[in-house]
Amino acid sequence: MKILVALKQVPHQDARLDVNGDGTWIKEDGIKFEINSYDTYALEEALRIKDAGEAEVVVISIGPDRVTQALRTALGMGADRAVHVNDDALVGSDSLGIAKTLAAIGKEESPDLVFMGLMSDDGNASAVPPMVAELMGLTSATGVLKAELSDGNVRVERELEGGALEVVDLPTPALLAVQSGLNQVRYASLKGIMAAKKKPIDVKTAADLGVADAVGSGGAKVKIEKVYQPPKGDGAELLEGSTDEIVTGLVNKIKELGLL
Repeated sequence: MKILVALKQVPHQDARLDVNGDGTWIKEDGIKFEINSYDTYALEEALRIKDAGEAEVVVISIGPDRVTQALRTALGMGADRAVHVNDDALVGSDSLGIAKTLAAIGKEESPDLVFMGLMSDDGNASAVPPMVAELMGLTSATGVLKAELSDGNVRVERELEGGALEVVDLPTPALLAVQSGLNQVRYASLKGIMAAKKKPIDVKTAADLGVADAVGSGGAKVKIEKVYQPPKGDGAELLEGSTDEIVTGLVNKIKELGLL
């Protein structure tokens, strides 16, 4: 069995984020990065399947040289090899461009399962996993809280809006976008970190994958026009009085703001 895991490197949760000079993204120089939190659960689930039987786990990621650190961490946790798409041509790609790049790797690898995080900590769009599944022609499920393999199928328990749960049986190959809390993520051991230095990382470009015309700002159909800090408003106004007086006052305030 071959399992593909897509990882994204995002700013560390404790990093100070400042908007860059042209107002289109954050300043990335001088801040720490880490593996997207949702993706760590995806990787852990793949490694648990490997631990339970024979499976090859391949991690893939897109980004500059610093992404190598994330891939080495994943290899230290137990992944077998990595694919790194390192190409400035991908700068400015939208979700579809990223999905086409990941799907191109997926088609080369022909995995039995693809694990991804439900969303990225920086973008929160949840758009890439369904796109990758469609482009690869895979069955898929999002918001996965539990996955069990059985006779060429995978039974998943997924979270719906309002806290409801749904159980779905999917034929493999399949793509699963996992929710946080799916498992307890392991740490890379010292032995694993040392072994990771000898594991291969295959570096590819957009041209290698045949997606050069579909990525970057030139191929993006969705563009970020502006990133900014939300303006600070005045302090909260507390309404006092009886319940009827508070309700009347609240309604009047909403009307004053033009929200009703």
